[in-house]
Amino acid sequence: MTASVFSAAPLWYTTRATGVIAFLLLTATVVLGVAATQRALASGAWPRFATQDLHRNLSLLAMAMLLAHVITTLVDTYVHVGWWALLVPGASPYQRWGVALGTTALDVLLVIAVTSLLRVHLPVRLWRLVHLSSYGVWPLVLLHFVVTGTDAAHRGWGWWVGVGAAAPVAAAALIRVSTTTAPQVRTTLTGAR
Repeated sequence: MTASVFSAAPLWYTTRATGVIAFLLLTATVVLGVAATQRALASGAWPRFATQDLHRNLSLLAMAMLLAHVITTLVDTYVHVGWWALLVPGASPYQRWGVALGTTALDVLLVIAVTSLLRVHLPVRLWRLVHLSSYGVWPLVLLHFVVTGTDAAHRGWGWWVGVGAAAPVAAAALIRVSTTTAPQVRTTLTGAR
């Protein structure tokens, strides 16, 4: 029965699946971004560059899933979202507010991705300012997921995925706000026996 349901609307199911996967990958990206910034995972066993590389690679994978989510949404005829909704918030006739949240998040994520690719050519202060906007993107994505997502409707399993994803992001945000980014100075005792 499941195969026949999927075959009746493959793009709609693909849109849902890629949306959930993109949301979870963006959640992991935010948490790892904070960990890389705060050196929360840095140690001899897990160096800082590994956290940064994992953050970067998960970000790219999330963008690939997001691209698949957007394309399948636009191509699917189950609901009409419209091509303008890809870049213009509020242009979708389907769930205008929920899709507008996703569109806004997509627009900001594209700016973050482009500036990250051009990071070596940009002033550090500009790159950091743009990259800090990612803290505002995640709540937009969460709201898009909960408001527009079929799986989150009526407190379905997707709603609980959203609630569960909010916990590590909230913890990471609290760590980010409550700790300093200044490097710790280690003192060593010389001549002590």
